[in-house]
Amino acid sequence: MVLLIIAAVYFLVPIYWLVVNATKTQPDLIGSNGFLFSTWNLGRNLSDLFSRSDGIFLRWGLNSLLYAGLGAAVGTFLSAMAGYALAKYSFRGREALFTLILGGVLVPATALALPLFLIFARVGLTDTYWSVFLPSVVSPFGVYLSRIFAAASVPDELIDAARLDGASEWRVFVTVGLRLMSPALVTIFLFQFVVIWNNFLLPLIMLRSSELWPITYGLFSWQSQVSRDPSLQILTVTGSLVSVIPLIVTFLALQRYWQAGLTAGSDR
Repeated sequence: MVLLIIAAVYFLVPIYWLVVNATKTQPDLIGSNGFLFSTWNLGRNLSDLFSRSDGIFLRWGLNSLLYAGLGAAVGTFLSAMAGYALAKYSFRGREALFTLILGGVLVPATALALPLFLIFARVGLTDTYWSVFLPSVVSPFGVYLSRIFAAASVPDELIDAARLDGASEWRVFVTVGLRLMSPALVTIFLFQFVVIWNNFLLPLIMLRSSELWPITYGLFSWQSQVSRDPSLQILTVTGSLVSVIPLIVTFLALQRYWQAGLTAGSDR
């Protein structure tokens, strides 16, 4: 219990710091204790945040929702298809392919950044939505989890029964496989959503137009300009607080499915 309390404090203190300091004025942010409330200025900070540069922060938020929401959904579906095929179909080279996918889990994102940039530059897709979206839908870890869950939760007898009833392989996957794998898919979606939402390196390398930036890169650009414009400091803090709200809402909304997915995977 003591270790859990320490871990909870470790993770919650930064959120508390954001909440406290997002309510302050710029002078109070500099001159007061970072863990104590001061003059309440949250409403004005939010107004300045969303009106800055013709509402560019809202554009960054919508970009992040597009990258993370759509990217996680497409990535989860692709992972489900790949994991289901690896778990339920026998073909030559299956284990070698799965080993290769597991190797992809071990490759750090920083090692792939330069090759990805060169590939997208060759086809003229840098500084576009595609340059961030397409790499985000590939998840070796999601394929691994999908195979584990498919092998554990989709009985071969049920698949055979569907085939005997005349269902095509695609229909078996959609009506049987996806339904039984749904708790696992929620887990994969959450993992993908968080990873894409917090992605910083890929937008930094691929994007130049500020209209395409996600929240992470946008806030970084503001923070790098604080020496020239100190008012950006309080906006960066307030924006950081706003940026964690979608993550909290997503986790709370999908929490029960996430827990069920983790429990189902423990059978393996």
